[in-house]
Amino acid sequence: MKQKRVSFGEAITILAILLIILGTAVIKFALSPEVPVLFTVLLLSFWARFRGFTWNDVQDGIKEGINVAIIPIFIFILIGSLIGLWIQAGIIPSIMVLGFKLINGSFFVPSVFIVCAIVGSAIGSGFTTISTVGIALFGIGASMNANPALVAGAIVSGAVFGDKMSPLSDSTNLSSAIAESELFAHIKNMMWSTIPAFLVSLLLFWILGNSGQMNMGKISHTVAVLSANFSITWWAVIPVLLMLICSWKKVPAIPTLFINIVATVIMIFIEKPGYSVADLNGLIMTGFVAQTNDATVNALLTRGGISNMMGTVALIISTLSLGGMLMKFGVVQNAMAPLVKHLRKPGRLITATILSGISINLFVGEQYLSVILPGQAFKPAFKQVGLAPLALSRVLEDGGSVINYLIPWGVAGSFAASTLGVPVLSFLPFAFFSLLSPVFSILSGITGIGLKWNNGLHKK
Repeated sequence: MKQKRVSFGEAITILAILLIILGTAVIKFALSPEVPVLFTVLLLSFWARFRGFTWNDVQDGIKEGINVAIIPIFIFILIGSLIGLWIQAGIIPSIMVLGFKLINGSFFVPSVFIVCAIVGSAIGSGFTTISTVGIALFGIGASMNANPALVAGAIVSGAVFGDKMSPLSDSTNLSSAIAESELFAHIKNMMWSTIPAFLVSLLLFWILGNSGQMNMGKISHTVAVLSANFSITWWAVIPVLLMLICSWKKVPAIPTLFINIVATVIMIFIEKPGYSVADLNGLIMTGFVAQTNDATVNALLTRGGISNMMGTVALIISTLSLGGMLMKFGVVQNAMAPLVKHLRKPGRLITATILSGISINLFVGEQYLSVILPGQAFKPAFKQVGLAPLALSRVLEDGGSVINYLIPWGVAGSFAASTLGVPVLSFLPFAFFSLLSPVFSILSGITGIGLKWNNGLHKK
């Protein structure tokens, strides 16, 4: 069979069919996304053969798609190890107890948002923020009878803010690199959309966080349970400080996590001299199993372990396989190309770029690709209109990486859901920062407020 170029109409049809299949399976039938994604990979594979592509082309697309996630997958494995260790060493329980003492019940949800934003900005990783401080704050919220979806939304929103605004963030560096803008100028320029989104999110969390009566009486009982079953000490802050120091020194994520794992293991053996290597191996592999007299505490602190991350890893591999095939066959590129040619006004161009990033998140489920593909496709149009690289890099963040947390089959969304135990579709309505960032970015494009041009001036 002779291979043919995929037309715009065919590319749009393919993407629409894939989106309908994934959306129907996950939203209507509430299926786990792994199987629907594999089904779309199956359909796309046979379509490719029908169109003249070889099985080697199919395999190359899968390999190219997965290749971008090798390092993130390894980081997920390390995070799975670290979560169980942090619970065993009393780090997460200590943070929970400290949180109970410091956080005012009526201001709890906004506090969660602010704390996660600060920690995320310092660490530069939304995943690490969610899986460490986020778990502790989620546990506090559950003990206070707060809406778990609302608390999860506040955690995700704060983590996304931190990941977006940190110079240590992979996604922030990627957006700056793709657009060819200077990193710290890029971060400064993002404030035009980020600060309004942050303030409106904070207001919404304050309003909704005060809409229900939290059970403050249960806090003392939960603190007693944690104190009786875990080591609650001041030195539990050491691994957290180590992580912040590594971030400040710009140590990459993998060595940072390894350093933290080693430090936490040392703490465990000091606190529990009889703890065996076999017990440590089981903790790293399968996670921590809480066995207290409180069912809520047990549910919150039975987590972690490499094996418990394999579901997320499987989803990442299958999703990126689909994305790699779509790129290999030119489906995504040909669907976007005609749009770029007809965009001459800044408002329309920025809106189209935002929507492209959201669409790639929906079709591919990978935040890096949602930055890379629109960046490559729309960069010439931004230059032609006269917009500076800073304008493009901000739009790539606002429509790309922050949206991945809202996609059930997305890498970030599935990670947040599995880590917090709250489905993406449950916390999505409360992930205000991710929802508002593209809105304010589009408003900036339409009004010209905060829009950077090649001459360095703001224009309308």
